[in-house]
Amino acid sequence: MTEIERKFLVTSKDFKELAFKTTRIVQGFLSTHPERTVRVRIKGTEGFITVKGIGNETGTSRFEWEKQITVEEAEALLEICEPGSIDKVRHEVKSGKHIFEVDEFFGDNEGLIVAEVELSEEKETVTIPNWIGKEVTGETKYYNSQLSKNPFKNWNNEN
Repeated sequence: MTEIERKFLVTSKDFKELAFKTTRIVQGFLSTHPERTVRVRIKGTEGFITVKGIGNETGTSRFEWEKQITVEEAEALLEICEPGSIDKVRHEVKSGKHIFEVDEFFGDNEGLIVAEVELSEEKETVTIPNWIGKEVTGETKYYNSQLSKNPFKNWNNEN
């Protein structure tokens, strides 16, 4: 139940040509407390509820528990979430032995594109595609829970 991942900014839309799967995701948060975030998500035609714990010092690893629920349950839970939601399209792109999940945000986070890659261990070597820019692993402002409260449109080009 530990998630190990690295997160990067994306510098171009070249990833779109390489994507083998694209899925729309809408999500909200029942809790955005940094020590225990509770997310409700509709991913394509499936619903999920996820609990995430606080990250380690580098932000690479943290507790994650996820359970599939019905879309109807997810829609009902989204109605009682904290203000602010996330609307994005996830593009899955293979690079070496890894799959990068590239999230292209819309709504209040329009213009932000972030890529995540899940690892089996923190020191694992990753082939970084040429459309990847700055690493932002552990920078909490890029967490979806924080983007729902302080969206990209409010950042005034500080990224």
